[in-house]
Amino acid sequence: MNRSSDDFTPACDHAPPSAETRKDLFAIDPALLERAAEFFRAAGDAGRLRLLAALEHRELCVTDLAALTGEGMSTISQRLRVLRSAGLVSRRRDHKHVLYSLADDHIAQLIRSALDHAGEPEAPERKTETGGPVTPGPSPS
Repeated sequence: MNRSSDDFTPACDHAPPSAETRKDLFAIDPALLERAAEFFRAAGDAGRLRLLAALEHRELCVTDLAALTGEGMSTISQRLRVLRSAGLVSRRRDHKHVLYSLADDHIAQLIRSALDHAGEPEAPERKTETGGPVTPGPSPS
């Protein structure tokens, strides 16, 4: 017998979420959730995250970012395009140069929190059965 996801409720030993918890979850605007998800999609690549971390300290141009990362300028430009379209970085022209910076302080706080969290000792539940760390698959730049 096929059941739709609406018909199936898994058995749990604990109390169900309270009405207040459900109300709080459904009070979040779906458009806001999508914008937050877009942030994580854009920042969810190591190369783009490296650029965000570099921009935390000061404005940089594509040439500076390429020199810092050892990557080609076209790669840096493509990554910056993704970050700009997600609203994570902004740019301004200074004569012949285009300088990039983080869009606002919230971005810097989120990136710093993510890197701080990544630097914490690994939780046992994140290890594989063989004892090694869980490693996610590659993500597109």
